[in-house]
Amino acid sequence: MIYNWQQSDWRNFRYVLNEADDRLLLFAEEAGLINGMFKALPDDIKIETIVNTMVTEAVKTSEIEGDYVNRKDVMSSIRNNLGLNTINVPVKDKYAKGVGELMVKIRNNYSEKLNKEILFEWHRMLMSDNQNIAVGKWRTHSEPMQVVSGAYGKETVHFEAPPSVSVPEEMDKFINWFNDTAPGGTNEMKKAPIRSAIAHLYFESIHPFEDGNGRIGRAIAEKALSQTLGRPVILSLSRTIESDKKTYYNELKIAQQSNEITNWVKYFVGIILSAQIDARQIIDFIIKKTLYFDKYKQNFNERQLKVIKRMLDEGPGGFEGGITANKYTSITKISKATATRDLQYLAEIGALISTGGGRSTHYIIKLSESE
Repeated sequence: MIYNWQQSDWRNFRYVLNEADDRLLLFAEEAGLINGMFKALPDDIKIETIVNTMVTEAVKTSEIEGDYVNRKDVMSSIRNNLGLNTINVPVKDKYAKGVGELMVKIRNNYSEKLNKEILFEWHRMLMSDNQNIAVGKWRTHSEPMQVVSGAYGKETVHFEAPPSVSVPEEMDKFINWFNDTAPGGTNEMKKAPIRSAIAHLYFESIHPFEDGNGRIGRAIAEKALSQTLGRPVILSLSRTIESDKKTYYNELKIAQQSNEITNWVKYFVGIILSAQIDARQIIDFIIKKTLYFDKYKQNFNERQLKVIKRMLDEGPGGFEGGITANKYTSITKISKATATRDLQYLAEIGALISTGGGRSTHYIIKLSESE
């Protein structure tokens, strides 16, 4: 197979803009709506929104690659790096610490020009605990850099990147392109989602590191969005991608076979739009959650508050399938009889809704009268 970087028109990415126009217009509307909502929020809710968005991105960008990181550790790392904890909370998991640092770095420094030192720093943050690869430097191995799947001996090659010897020159050109297409650049791109789509595809096609290319490529996509919009974006691309990562990998594979990338642009703009809509729903959830605690927190004892917080940490709707007396017991370490009484009490005051009956009785969060 001949890949995009092996073709004579490599780096001359072409697309038909009007095929993505509807999604671009919707993105602009959603971005404006979210920005307006965010500005109107009280400061404490703004902070919670930012933290939760970064935590979700950190967790989901890892899950796409098959790595599962502790959400609590990531949140501690992010809050430490934002200066929100009165004292630094120890984070034992080096990867959780690093990915949390990366999320804050991307947000705080979104407007600065890209250079290889920044990319090396990002790589060190992500891979500092990996002793098996070259960290904070371009790959140099002589064997082909391939994206493969399947059992050993029966692998399917989805993509082969440029040889390592070409990486320094390729990355110099990529960095120049990224900075030239930024606001004020010589080839400034006005449409943030399109610049983000191309930046991600371009970087992934070079695959400059031994490992971590997907995670850094998604960070670059977010940086491109934020730079072009002129503010840090409030969304998680990785959450949307992870929900259907099979399609993501397939679209990426197809896009890396040609430098006519209309379908890729349409797909990735759609991902960004979906992430934007999801972000609006999350902001709405956080507002409802705040109002919920304002209404009920004086009615909760310590264990009830612990359970409610645990449920809301799972996002809208709480635990999948609601909470049962057995789950309540597992969280609080109390008897099932006491758990049942607590749940019945929470339903009586309107904090939870009881569904089912008998042994199948479970409870879900009631955040508003419409639920």
